[in-house]
Amino acid sequence: MSGTVARPLSGQVCLVTGASRGIGKGIALQLSEAGATVYITGRHQETLEKTAADVRVRGGRCVPVVCDSTREEEVAALFERLKGEQSGRLDLLVNNAFSGVSAIGKQAGSAFWESDASLWDDINNAGLRGHYIFSVYAARLMVPAGRGLIVIVSSPGGLRYMFDVPYGVGKAGCDRLAADCAFELRPFGVACVALWPGLVRTETLQKQAEIRSDAFFQTLKEKLSSMAESIEVSGKCVVGLATDPKIMRHSGKVVLSPELAQRYGFKDVDGKDVFNYLSVRNILTELMPKLSGLFRLIPGFITVPKWVLTLYSSKFSVYPPIQSVSLKPTKKD
Repeated sequence: MSGTVARPLSGQVCLVTGASRGIGKGIALQLSEAGATVYITGRHQETLEKTAADVRVRGGRCVPVVCDSTREEEVAALFERLKGEQSGRLDLLVNNAFSGVSAIGKQAGSAFWESDASLWDDINNAGLRGHYIFSVYAARLMVPAGRGLIVIVSSPGGLRYMFDVPYGVGKAGCDRLAADCAFELRPFGVACVALWPGLVRTETLQKQAEIRSDAFFQTLKEKLSSMAESIEVSGKCVVGLATDPKIMRHSGKVVLSPELAQRYGFKDVDGKDVFNYLSVRNILTELMPKLSGLFRLIPGFITVPKWVLTLYSSKFSVYPPIQSVSLKPTKKD
């Protein structure tokens, strides 16, 4: 790549969990392009090496490390390695590891009492629990240094019903994890945020949408083509946050990919605007597609304030919860 390309993260050390594919890979690609040394984790050496090769092309240094986020001893070993190889320096941790996609797909449409109880562990062991473990070890390096950023990849499932019970509880936990970690980290100059991507065209989701014929995945297939963002949008969000001189003003908050695209002035890798799922125009079009022509007259920058979403979904609210899927209980022999 040309030496004139800006590398705002040159010299910085970053760690991205669950980066073999999907959002984690997209984040690693963008961090490397920005010049960072990027450690990536996953459970399989082969896929990690393939991702690392792609990441290195962007110009940074990529170090693949086999690490299961559900095993604390493996996490501890990784941080010992960081101490040795990077003198304990860690500027950025991105908690992204998540192993529940296939489990969600297999049990889609089933109520929680009809699903296997193991669904909870499938979704939240590598996710919420793993994020906490990684944050503990990262903070032990960042706090003495007096700087650092922890990003926890979450989703609107933390605010409203989405997919299933374990998913929503786990994502709500991710958002609260970011808020409470930020509270304790603030005096030491370390920031922590939760990042909500939009619908993302990951390899796994696209594959599921192609092979599944049920209504849920057919609807998903349509949305992936019309409103999904690439895996690298989250990476651009993270680079923006990591280079923001006023990052502490965002610490403890939930930040959204379309919101950050506007704030930091970037588009998706294909040059298109990042789909704004809080845009009033887009929300009305989703709810009443037959009137989409009329809704196009509404400026795209008019959005639903986040405080409105918070009030609507509040546990103290008198309004009923938003229902996003229709459960169709199935009888089991």
